[in-house]
Amino acid sequence: MPGSIPSQMQAIEISSPGGPEVLRPGRRPVPLPAAGEVLIEIAAAGVNRPDVLQRKGGYPPPPGASDIPGLEVAGTIVAIGPDDPGKSASQDNSKSAPRVPEWKIGDNVCALVTGGGYAEYVAAPAAQCLPVPRGLTLEQAASLPETFFTVWVNVFQRAALKNDETLLVQGGSSGIGVTAIQLARAFGHRVFVTAGTAEKCAACEKLGATRAINYRDEDFVAVIKQLTGDHGVDVILDMVGGDYVPRELACLAPDGRLSLIAFLGGTRTSLDMTDILRRRLTITGSTLRPRPVEVKAAIARALREMVWPLIEAGKIRPVIYRTFGLEQAAAAHALMESGEHVGKIMLSVGRKS
Repeated sequence: MPGSIPSQMQAIEISSPGGPEVLRPGRRPVPLPAAGEVLIEIAAAGVNRPDVLQRKGGYPPPPGASDIPGLEVAGTIVAIGPDDPGKSASQDNSKSAPRVPEWKIGDNVCALVTGGGYAEYVAAPAAQCLPVPRGLTLEQAASLPETFFTVWVNVFQRAALKNDETLLVQGGSSGIGVTAIQLARAFGHRVFVTAGTAEKCAACEKLGATRAINYRDEDFVAVIKQLTGDHGVDVILDMVGGDYVPRELACLAPDGRLSLIAFLGGTRTSLDMTDILRRRLTITGSTLRPRPVEVKAAIARALREMVWPLIEAGKIRPVIYRTFGLEQAAAAHALMESGEHVGKIMLSVGRKS
């Protein structure tokens, strides 16, 4: 059971837009959970590409969100927001208010947040919390929300991967990639991926990819056409954008869907639209962070029903590459930008190495 809640906490602040060195430890007030929120004492937080983009000044938090980076956490609920939306948790003196029915103080949860994860405490919408899957540590649970929410929305909802369709994932060794591989395989789909080294390709195939394509040595369009008998793949999950987009359209099957989630290769490209019409192709994509709580709550419910049982059955597992202490956030960002990792990079609160 959690103890008393301090008024101040350690947090990682972005001193100014720039490289990893602009991430510095600081002191902040412990946030107060509003109505419909819970206060989580954080055990671990995930490091994700949007955090890097925010640090560089390219992905500001939505209005009202914390400017502290960090979009996913796991830990223990230590306070629950008031029943009255006009009050904070410390202002609500009612002893019989119904509060948040799903959770109670002392519950271990993982959560998707709009910011504030690189800290000792965070206020999270109760509806965006999920139970820690049986058999997982808090650190492992903290590696789940950002990538699982993202892949579920963009592969299974927007791109509607179904039946015996095939999936191509660009960047198969990333946190998004290892999640997409395992989720799609768990639902019976063939998954192809791209990665930048033989070692990363081998890791992706070990996780369940049917074939990993080393994009430095092979043309993924030619390989996909060969592997599919010139038919193409049904869905592509892309975080590269730029000049990858026309090449991706070339290796989509008729009625294929391209789902964009990031633009590591740039935001602009040139397309011949004729093929989109002729083969009935769809280009879609989304960002999750600014969407309302109600939307994210629906995603959380779907994950709890459809995916959490697969994790608890051991059919999907967290893939953590390295864990840093909270005060080592700069080193964690440097590792992410190096591209050396396979899977997730984590921050452990209070851990020194």
